[in-house]
Amino acid sequence: MDYVSALVPPVVMAAFFIGLVVTIVKSQGGPNKAKEDAAVDAAISRAESAHQAPRTEAV
Repeated sequence: MDYVSALVPPVVMAAFFIGLVVTIVKSQGGPNKAKEDAAVDAAISRAESAHQAPRTEAV
């Protein structure tokens, strides 16, 4: 019976991992996809504009 107790933790972890992957795949897209994409695009454009803005330091 030692082999059963040795196999249970990996099997349980594999089952949870498969469930996690299935949940992530199912949550992609859907009605909120456009809103999420717009939020990411806005964050990226803000980061790029802040990175490219010239620095004006007061002396």
